[in-house]
Amino acid sequence: MPVNPELQGRTFPPTEPYLVGREKVREFARAVFATNPINLDPEAARAAGYADVVAPPTFAVVVQERTLAQLLAEPDSGIDFSRVVHGDQRFTSTRPIVAGDLLTATLTVSSVKTLGAHSMVTAESSIVDASGAHVVTAISTLVVRGED
Repeated sequence: MPVNPELQGRTFPPTEPYLVGREKVREFARAVFATNPINLDPEAARAAGYADVVAPPTFAVVVQERTLAQLLAEPDSGIDFSRVVHGDQRFTSTRPIVAGDLLTATLTVSSVKTLGAHSMVTAESSIVDASGAHVVTAISTLVVRGED
């Protein structure tokens, strides 16, 4: 079954708030080989003007993943997860994510395109802090492979 074209324009409910933990930021920084001291050392981060360690820019995928789970669980999506490959990932940040942030994400499907037997679904997750201020938008393009 092809991806439902009516997904385009659909916005999902905001996720449960995600509290960014210092150790999660440090683990992620090590996993992506981030070597800037502000990603690992709270003192270095404070000296640079941040409240705590600063997450590498791609940390937003941790928060975005919850919104993509909503999309993939949607009964009428037509998305078979076993046929999904990650096509593209981009971020537009207003400010860095810092340990201690309480983040909420809202996903909107910005486009659904069919290319032969395959589909491309672009989803934008807008991530805001506890005050409602924009922090980052994570944009993923998922490629849903058609039948072989």
